Amino acid sequence: MKVSYNRPFVAQMEKRLLGKSPLIQVIVGPRQVGKTTGMRQLLERYPGKKQYANADDLLVTDRTWLLEQWQKSALLGDGTLLVIDEIQKIANWSETLKSLWDKNPRNLRVVVLGSSSLQIQTGLTESLAGRFELTRVYHWTYTELKKAFGYDLERFLMYGGYPGSVAYEDDYDRWYAYLKDSIVEAVIGKDILLNRKVGNPALFRQAFEILCHYPAREISYTKLLGQLQDKGNTDLIKYYIELYAGAFLIHPLEKYSAKGWLTRSSSPKILISCPALYTMTEGPRVLDNPERRGRVFELAVGAQLLQLPGELFYWREKSAEVDFVYRHQGRVYAIEVKSGRRKSAKGLEAFRKQVPDAVTIILTTDNFPIFSEDPNKFLTTLGQ
Repeated sequence: MKVSYNRPFVAQMEKRLLGKSPLIQVIVGPRQVGKTTGMRQLLERYPGKKQYANADDLLVTDRTWLLEQWQKSALLGDGTLLVIDEIQKIANWSETLKSLWDKNPRNLRVVVLGSSSLQIQTGLTESLAGRFELTRVYHWTYTELKKAFGYDLERFLMYGGYPGSVAYEDDYDRWYAYLKDSIVEAVIGKDILLNRKVGNPALFRQAFEILCHYPAREISYTKLLGQLQDKGNTDLIKYYIELYAGAFLIHPLEKYSAKGWLTRSSSPKILISCPALYTMTEGPRVLDNPERRGRVFELAVGAQLLQLPGELFYWREKSAEVDFVYRHQGRVYAIEVKSGRRKSAKGLEAFRKQVPDAVTIILTTDNFPIFSEDPNKFLTTLGQ
């Protein structure tokens, strides 16, 4: 199924590149969410000279290949747009790019992207400080899938996040195999295990399966560790979660506290990055269970909140809890998700006693489509 849809980051990137003296633009994000497709769409409408090169097409890549692409673009003239895909395949790419940029800064418009976010982010921090802008491209939202493929909320909660899987939704086993082999295993096997030290890959994979059973749930590191079929310590499970977070699969939320050390020492709330990664672990009838359906809806809300600028937490004291606490530009939003699962209703009131200036927001399946369309506008409107 071929659908012509431009994700919002495409327009944002176009605006930056057509501006005055842009920095190097770096795009990171999960596999199979349209980073390369979006850049090809931008290249088609870019008004100046342009060149696209993909390091994945080569058997052997080194800095000489990157230098060659740079020189080809430079010969086309100032303002040429150079897009390098799968940049992490080039050995010492960040040092080479730094050298080329420093010799002729801003003569070219440069965009680099790739499927291994962990490798790219390491290169940025080591060599390109002060020379780049980072754009994170996340999983597809409900609004995007509705516009591109006609999704309703039920379909989004079951399959949402990866547009490439749309063609397989009428065959659950095939859909599951696509997510498992083309996305999850590719991320674990290629993006993480080839680039980070993991002593026991089988245990690492088992940890992901366990984490996926805790969507939008708070759980202690000790309890998670106790479910692994091997000895270890809490530092091990923290390291595993850190790697999955860097690969955009799992996001651990800290507990909100005005006292920072309490935040850092809290048990995490596990936020899976999109509904599909949870439903694939629970089977095709997962939404028939009200409790599990509620969890899926809650993680869908949390996954979209993660895409906003600012910081996202959860809050709990004894039996009082708030699903999400979003902090941005000095404002604090206490967000309760009415998902259908049973839970105490006193969390917002208890939180407001501690944070009187907090804006309380209630998200339901009825107003979620409005929220998904423009989360910033939704929160700002209700916060006035």
